[in-house]
Amino acid sequence: MIEDLRSRFNAEFSKEKYESFLKDIESDFGYAPTFRIAETPFFIPKSLKNQLFEACGQVIDFIKRPDFKAITQRSIELNTAVPNEDEHTQFLAIDFGICEENGKLIPKLIEVQGFPSIFNFQFNLNRKVKKYYPFLESLSPYPDGISEEKYLEILNRVVLGMHKNEEVVLLEIEPDKQNTKIDFYYAKRDLGIPIICVTEVIKEGKKLFYLNPKGQKVQIKRVYNRVIFDELDLRKDLKLQFSFTEELDVEWAGHPNWYTRISKFILPYLQGPYFIETKLLSELEQIPEDLENYVLKPLFSFSGSGVIFHVKKEDVESVKEKDLYILQKKVNYLPVIQSPDGKVKVEVRILCLWPEGDESPTIVGNLARLSRGEMIGVKFNKDKDWVGGSIGLFEK
Repeated sequence: MIEDLRSRFNAEFSKEKYESFLKDIESDFGYAPTFRIAETPFFIPKSLKNQLFEACGQVIDFIKRPDFKAITQRSIELNTAVPNEDEHTQFLAIDFGICEENGKLIPKLIEVQGFPSIFNFQFNLNRKVKKYYPFLESLSPYPDGISEEKYLEILNRVVLGMHKNEEVVLLEIEPDKQNTKIDFYYAKRDLGIPIICVTEVIKEGKKLFYLNPKGQKVQIKRVYNRVIFDELDLRKDLKLQFSFTEELDVEWAGHPNWYTRISKFILPYLQGPYFIETKLLSELEQIPEDLENYVLKPLFSFSGSGVIFHVKKEDVESVKEKDLYILQKKVNYLPVIQSPDGKVKVEVRILCLWPEGDESPTIVGNLARLSRGEMIGVKFNKDKDWVGGSIGLFEK
């Protein structure tokens, strides 16, 4: 995308340097991430950066509408409702495919989530990239006005609120078995919060507690929630002392209802050049003849589960709960990253934080996902190189 930087990066790249880079990440906690980390960052020129931020602004404007909760109430009725929902989400992850339309480069919104992403890992990944490629220091994963210090300050405000570190827990289902646990380790180190499994939470009345390493009981006053209900619903073997649907004396850093409200559910409402034609199956007047140009997606799945890429008429007809599925037009991902042996497709996830008391979310960073396959995702990129998770670096 930025030819001089791409040429220099590729000239300086070697498999040995890449292996050293990965081992450096592993050395932080004696743990190698289970997801693939790509060989290269994504260099984002000013023109594309401006498009991405303009598109994010339009998504944010919709989420800030006074009637947003009314529009999305149906999504809550279709899922698990958690009490004590706050006024707005505190996290936004806005995914764009870098695409071609009418011969021009354009970001297209793929998905938006009101849920935490790997905020701490990306912060540290940027540092690792710059360590091995110091000539990239002039580029930043952060928008203008956001420094490393500002990034951590906003993240601390969102995760900790007004509480002490030990009173806030990162809550997950068997966190040591999660694919994103490298982010948990960095969150524990950088934010000073414990990582707690849902089965370790102790309930007394409306209060929740955990045992610290000394065996002392500590009250949980705020939850940095990383639990996905899709997974929790499947884990009938887990024994919990509390239920998310109970009235609890606890604050949420990422209230679970926002995962439901800000999801594929809102995609049919977004119109404009950065948005893809998307329809609820329940509102589909007739099945398109050219189904090969569409993707069938469940509204509330996580990490691509349940998505049908090669859609057949019987796939659409067999869906019973048609208000839980969307039909989305396929987009033409444009391979824009030059690898040593061909070009690579990319998605950019813009990361936003919205501390309580702020008027609007703040764009604070990003992640990138590289692909040589038909779609972005692990199963489409097995045994390939120059694919996987990375970071976007903005031209200043």
